[in-house]
Parts: sequence; C-alpha cells; structure tokens
Amino acid sequence: MKKILVAGGSGFIGEPLVRRLVARGDEVAVLTRNPSSVHAGRALLWNPPSEGSWMEEVASADIVINLAGESVGGGRWTEARKARLMESRVAATTALVSAMERNRSKARTLISASAIGIYGDRGDEPIDENSAAGTGFLADVTQRWEALARTAEPLARVVILRFGIVLAANGGALAKLLLPFRLGAGGPMGSGRQWMSWIDRDDALRMIEWAIDHDAARGVYNATAPNPVTNREFAKVLGRVLHRPAILPTPAFALRLALGTQMADEMLLTGARVLPKHATTDGFEFAHPQLDEALKHAIGLK
Repeated sequence: MKKILVAGGSGFIGEPLVRRLVARGDEVAVLTRNPSSVHAGRALLWNPPSEGSWMEEVASADIVINLAGESVGGGRWTEARKARLMESRVAATTALVSAMERNRSKARTLISASAIGIYGDRGDEPIDENSAAGTGFLADVTQRWEALARTAEPLARVVILRFGIVLAANGGALAKLLLPFRLGAGGPMGSGRQWMSWIDRDDALRMIEWAIDHDAARGVYNATAPNPVTNREFAKVLGRVLHRPAILPTPAFALRLALGTQMADEMLLTGARVLPKHATTDGFEFAHPQLDEALKHAIGLK
C-alpha cells in the first residue's frame, strides 16, 4: 500500500484515477479547493500558493500526482483566461515542490501532467519525446509547467506525462462530439488534415499506474496511443462506430468566429502526429491501441 496525494483528483482524469487507486488498496488523498467535489479518496483543502497543513501530507507521501490546472477547453481564451490557465499550473506545481522540500530525505515519486500542446503545429512530422518544443500559447504553458515539475528532480523520481486527446464518453473532446455525430451532423473540422493524437482514458489511467509501480520509469512520456489519425479519419471512424454519416465539415472560419482565432487554431485546426516512443520502449502495453476499438470502448459499445 502506498500513500498517494493527487492534486486535481476530482476532474476528468483525476476522479477515475483516485477510484482505481483506492480499489487496489492505496491510501489516497485529494488536494482540492472544494472538498464537497471529492467523491473518492480523502479530501484535503488547499488553495495554492497559500500554505497549510496539506503541505506536511505532501511531504510524507510516497507518490505525488499533479493533475491540477484549469481546463484549456473550458472557455474562450480571453487574455484574463489565458493568465488563469498559466497561473493555475504554476501555482499548483510550485506549491507541491515547495511542500516536498520540507522532507528532502523522503524517497518519493512525482508524476506531473503535461500535454502534447508542447509540440505546437507540426504538420505530418512524426513526433516523439525527443522532438523539440513548438510555438504558441499551449507550447508556452506546457514548457513552463514541465520546467517547474523538473525542479523536483533533487527530491523525487519525476515522471512527466504529455497527454493527448483523452477519449471517454463523459467528458473531454469526445463528449462534445457525440451529440452532433449522433444527429448525423458530424464531420471533419477545417481541412481535416490536422493530426489528432489520442488515448483511451483507461490507457491514460493505466499509464499513470504503470509510472507509479515501475521504479525505472522517469522523464517524459507521450501519453498517446501508437496510432494517431488525421481529423478527417477520426470523423470517419466515429461516424462508422455510431452508424451515422460524418460528412458535414465545420468550416475553419466558423470555429474561429466561435472560439477566437488563437484557440480554434491551436486546439482544433492544427495538431501534431505524436508517438509514444518512450512508453513502448520502456515496456508499457496499450489495451486500446486502435481508434475504432477505443471509441467503442469509450462509448460503451460492443
């Protein structure tokens, strides 16, 4: 049994992760600004950068998992919101490392979330963990996020997971796509040529568990399935899985009008062909490596 602290443990990835860890017998506490939102694990109130009793619990934990950060897709990118997106990650990560400093001799692991947005728009270029960072707002946020996590290297075994598009029916990108596709109004976005590097949520959770349990795991891992697809192919496969047509494109100008140019371009109209080279080399095995099967699993279809 391990003592595990999860920041962001009531979210789209965090809550099912906490449930899995509790089910396997770990002692799990969730760092949260809103204890009433925690339905699995023990809630610990925190409000970084403010200090508190939570710091001692972090300092004594075997595993610290950092999933904290405001959702990048939760609203239009105004300048104020972009500042909050950056600050939520900076404050949480800085606070966790500061808490670990209170017990420097503790053997521990820090697993910190990041995102494949760090690579920016890379066209058809195959990308792995050794590829250079790209440009743009998401690339700036993730580079800052990761740099702060790496400051814990003298204090912990540090694992950074760069998540792709996480597929589950009750949240994230797939939940937003299901209704229009079920109504027969789905299709590619913009040109449809942009790459979508995805991962089934269960595989994302399994990769976190794998990082917990494998002491040799360290450094950066792309948390993406080994078979990325273009947006046009994603729409085609989702339509086929739902037995619906997927031929109605969403024009780029409409997305830019709805979301703003920067948000639409970085989140929907461009992408990167990201491969999980480090994970597969280190022995992680994906349960859902193919998109059609992963979508059926995520949606709950046989």
